[in-house]
Amino acid sequence: MRPSFVPPKPIRELRNLTRYRKAQIEERGREAQRLDKVLQDAGVKLSSVATDILGKSGRDMLNALVRGTRDPEVLAELARGKLRAKIPALREALLGRFSNHHALLVSSILAKLDFLEEIIGSLSEEIDRVIAPFGHHVERIVTIPGVDKRVAEALIAEVGVDMAVFGTPDRLASWAGMCPGNHESAGKQRSGRSRKGPKWLQACLTEAAKAAGRTKNTYSGSQYQRLRGRRGPAKATKAVGHSILVAYFYIIQNEVPYRELGPDWFARRRPEAQARKLIRQLNVLGYAVSLTPIQAA
Repeated sequence: MRPSFVPPKPIRELRNLTRYRKAQIEERGREAQRLDKVLQDAGVKLSSVATDILGKSGRDMLNALVRGTRDPEVLAELARGKLRAKIPALREALLGRFSNHHALLVSSILAKLDFLEEIIGSLSEEIDRVIAPFGHHVERIVTIPGVDKRVAEALIAEVGVDMAVFGTPDRLASWAGMCPGNHESAGKQRSGRSRKGPKWLQACLTEAAKAAGRTKNTYSGSQYQRLRGRRGPAKATKAVGHSILVAYFYIIQNEVPYRELGPDWFARRRPEAQARKLIRQLNVLGYAVSLTPIQAA
């Protein structure tokens, strides 16, 4: 059963702010995609050369195109820093059929992107003010692999800091829809679908889990790689998200930073299973092996 509670006013305000900021960040991403589609339609392949077409060099080139500059030689010379090494490729990428029609669209998109940046900045400033009383929680939460300041703020906004409402990490995970469901039929237990959880929280945990899955020499990274091969990336991501949520519970409840278990935790937890796995791998390679335990000194 899901806990029913009304978060205190600071958490409700923080939730409104973080959700609206995320919506604006997503809108900014959609506008950036529209921009690239307009450029592709104009035959301008800037994104194939520049990693970030909205960086300083990219903005200079786009603004020049809007103002009427069409010469790829002139446009390519606007490149800065490391991008100058790609000037020959930029000349080819900027040789398109950019028209006044495209200039109007690009100009409008750039103006909207600037507007969104201003909104996101204002929201972030207000979030910093509202979350100040929970700053010590943020400092501890960001020690979780995959969790940055923005994700930490969203976790506090969505879950709150009163873990007594949930009682246990299992109840929190169940409420969040981040643990497998149970299905029993004819006396047999089968894995069932997870219940639906708060969509904003699940999106936040998914983002953090994907980032954690890419980390090196961490429990989270090892957990993701271990599960991805057997259950697929979606279930591996959810499992890591579950681990992040459990870590959040204990960090908030006990007021301690994240404790890294290490990438070899699974092997240390079940050494016999790890040994059998290695033996099977050697057998596949054509080796027969026997194990002799090392006597403790």
